[in-house]
Amino acid sequence: MTGRARARSQAREMQPPGMPAQQEVTRPVAELVGRGRQRAAPGAMAEEVLHQISAGFQQVKIFERGGRRREFPDVGVNTRQAMAHVKDSKTGVSGTAVELRANFFRILSHPQWVLYQYHVDYNPQMESRRLRSALLFQHEDALGPARTFDGAILFLPKRLHDVETVLFSETRHGEKVRITVTLTNELPPTSPVCLQFYNIIFRRVLRILNMQQVGRHYYNPQDPLNIPQHRLTIWPGFTTTIRQYESSIMLCSDISHKVLRSETVLDYMTCMQQQHGPQLFVETCKKELVGLVVLTKYNNKTYRVDDIAWDHTPCNTFTRGGTVISFKDYFKTQYGLEVTDLNQVLLVSYVKRLGPSGKPPPGPAMLVPEFCYLTGLTDKMRNDFNIMKDLSAHTRLNPEQRERRLLRFVNSIHNSEEAQKELNTWGLNFDNELLPLPARILPTERIMQGPRVYGYNPWAADWTKEMRGVPLISSRPLDSWILFYIRRNCQEAQALVQALGRVSQPLGIRMQRPIMIQYEDRQDGLLRALQQNVGPGTEMVVCVLPSNRKDKYDCVKKYLCVECPTPSQCVLSRTLSRPQTLLTIATKIALQMNCKMGGELWSVEIPLKQLMVVGIDCYHDTAAGRRSIGALVASLNQGMSRWFSKCVLQSRGQEIMDALKVALGEALNTWMKYNRCMPQRIVIYRDGVGEGMLHSVVDYEVAQIMECIRAVGEDYNPKLSVIVVTKRIATRFFARLDGKLGNPPPGTVIDTEVTRPEWYDFYIISQAVRLGTVGPTHYNVVYDSSGLKPDHMQRLTYKLCHLYYNWQGVIRVPAPCQYAHKLAFLVGQSIHCQPNVNLDDFLYYL
Repeated sequence: MTGRARARSQAREMQPPGMPAQQEVTRPVAELVGRGRQRAAPGAMAEEVLHQISAGFQQVKIFERGGRRREFPDVGVNTRQAMAHVKDSKTGVSGTAVELRANFFRILSHPQWVLYQYHVDYNPQMESRRLRSALLFQHEDALGPARTFDGAILFLPKRLHDVETVLFSETRHGEKVRITVTLTNELPPTSPVCLQFYNIIFRRVLRILNMQQVGRHYYNPQDPLNIPQHRLTIWPGFTTTIRQYESSIMLCSDISHKVLRSETVLDYMTCMQQQHGPQLFVETCKKELVGLVVLTKYNNKTYRVDDIAWDHTPCNTFTRGGTVISFKDYFKTQYGLEVTDLNQVLLVSYVKRLGPSGKPPPGPAMLVPEFCYLTGLTDKMRNDFNIMKDLSAHTRLNPEQRERRLLRFVNSIHNSEEAQKELNTWGLNFDNELLPLPARILPTERIMQGPRVYGYNPWAADWTKEMRGVPLISSRPLDSWILFYIRRNCQEAQALVQALGRVSQPLGIRMQRPIMIQYEDRQDGLLRALQQNVGPGTEMVVCVLPSNRKDKYDCVKKYLCVECPTPSQCVLSRTLSRPQTLLTIATKIALQMNCKMGGELWSVEIPLKQLMVVGIDCYHDTAAGRRSIGALVASLNQGMSRWFSKCVLQSRGQEIMDALKVALGEALNTWMKYNRCMPQRIVIYRDGVGEGMLHSVVDYEVAQIMECIRAVGEDYNPKLSVIVVTKRIATRFFARLDGKLGNPPPGTVIDTEVTRPEWYDFYIISQAVRLGTVGPTHYNVVYDSSGLKPDHMQRLTYKLCHLYYNWQGVIRVPAPCQYAHKLAFLVGQSIHCQPNVNLDDFLYYL
């Protein structure tokens, strides 16, 4: 369905953003009498609540102000209890001890603090949640000032005198209502509901500090950082999460920034119309805007643009509370905003969250482009060195700056009387110092490259200098290869060939002179040249591209990865235009070309024998309706220097592991072909798992993996470990080095204090960063039948971070995860279909 047709079909359901929640949700069919009274039997809300109470406290859902439901992600996933070898201890022992600080603050509460949960029943039944709250809160003398109520479940920090308390209230119309408050549960501080409750209380504190919620996090619009030369504004803010960690409940807080552009969507659309003209405007506008996130400053909410209603303008009308009103009049009366352009089309954003009582979501929100501000950066902005440099000056904080901001944030809570009153009402408070904790620095790895074994500077985490002039483990001769270029890039192409000849010999790569093909710089010139010149005997294709136009790159990769399977290397002409860096660049290109043909660069010592390591990652292809793309990469030899790669495509909504288990079966067969035996240990690193997805991995994906292994044969029973890798985390660690707060050294492992007691998890800082604060990677072992000691699991993980052949250094995640990410990204961004099976044994996607 086109955007225009979809807009017409849903016109009746559309509504502007910012409308009160009770008006957004369709009323139940039951007959209503008076103000919110329901004559029929209790509706879905009451039935749902009764079921949740009978099912136990972990099923309780707490609603925040405005009916927003907050789910507590990954609650109840206790994987450690099934692993006997880590039940008592999951800490490692090797390495050098170091003392760190982390961005955590302990929660201080009364020793006997308990949260009391009550069920509230009304007679006669009241349908309106707002009316229920008003009637209940008439009895503040009986309930106390501290309370949270979602319409049926009441939470109090104190226990009422009786298990069942009966209260009487009266509506404005004089109607008598009997309210029965029944105690259903006493929740200790470590219960999931209490943890969820802590987060809600803390969000109240953030609102008291006049911080505005945008998306999931809170920002301070009163303290903006302006970058006028780029028309950008930065709102400083904080990410906050309260959870149960090893020894105590703590607040994890980190610095966050919201980048806003000073231009509105209407300005952006006007600029596009002037650039592309009326003929291409509709197509360009949809391509540029759909998928963007915009901010409406009148209510500080973010919306994802899902469509454009080309036949709707601010003059169109909708029904609000039984009254027909135009969009322009709604914004005038509701927010005092005057629409200046009455011919602008409206944006469509589909509301994904459910309405109150778990009802279906309301119709899509209609957005006026004039009031929507663009957020984030475009690709053009990201490629602008000056913009990124000016942004990083404000957003890339070093450990000392980050610590100062965090301590100032916590002190502002302690110094606010209103915030302290809210916390004290519930008997809560926070520590005012960063959490100290012990950690270990793993030994620096030795790099094995051809005949040499060498070390590297751990603070640089880079061995570019050490590997110069050293032959690789194995190299593929390059006898038949083609280099494509356009006429004006002839000089750069010749310089590249000469530089490759100079750098390849010391690396042990035998490289003949290529066939030089000059193609015409037109729309289909490169594709025609590839079709006419690349054949079955071609070992490698190198393309010197005049610009970073995505369609040119996509054309090369799609043809050479699908139709004519040949390893390929693309390089921009401007990259080759600097003579002083040409040899360095040529070295990296020679290494990539050798990898893509099946060569092996370097390795580290892996003591475990007959071990296969697997990396799994996913990507969502927006060009194909967010179709899921799963990539699986598996090692094929002892040194982890040869890899099998497979990509699978599935329609939206399908479980990605359904197809990946077939890919895992192919990886096992390929291992058998190379080693003439099956691996006795399999370690799988599963990347791309967000919050709330852990249940799916534990309950579904692990079972699929084991089913795939059983399909090999009844007698085949390898030792299996499945590890979930998470990079996007708020956790940060700081080390006191030479009297100054800085980043911990690469190889730092943290497996105490800030890990979760129900998980077998640890953090590793494997990178070294020159600017800002280093980000650790979190590893959660969700299944382990290998019996490996925690120390060995941590060291194996760190070793694998050295084996990514696209970078002569240590990376943030194990190499198979990064390979899987590169493969899924290539397919999702450029190919959009499954690569040719003839390339499965090569790292063609580097």
